[in-house]
Amino acid sequence: MTTSAAAQAIPDGYDATRNAKADIRAGLAEAAKDHREVLLDFGANWCPDCRVLDTMFRSAQVEPLLKKDYIVVAVDVGQFNHNLGLAGRYVDLQTSGIPALAVLKPNGVVRTATNDGAFANARSMNPGQVRAFLAQWAHTENR
Repeated sequence: MTTSAAAQAIPDGYDATRNAKADIRAGLAEAAKDHREVLLDFGANWCPDCRVLDTMFRSAQVEPLLKKDYIVVAVDVGQFNHNLGLAGRYVDLQTSGIPALAVLKPNGVVRTATNDGAFANARSMNPGQVRAFLAQWAHTENR
């Protein structure tokens, strides 16, 4: 029995064998039950900035916020040859580079996407900056 990516607090890298559409659907279903947002993380295991962001996701400053407020779904884009049609529904990889993030409401509506490339140079970021981005888009009943 395989565990859905949505069932994991933070996915372990980008798995090219996963069904990204199914993972997003499962993430949205879980988010609706838990009143959380879905954080789509588009990237690849070969990408140094993606690995740095993964490390920051697991930091003491960021991980508690992710677990409390988000369902994280990692989507592998390979060498920009995998899941591109799916990625295009949520983020513009031409301008964002990777890693690229999109925050979805539980109904699938995109709240924000890092089309400006804000995370493409994650090596220059610190956990506080990642946390600030996530805190800004975390679900609240007033939004």
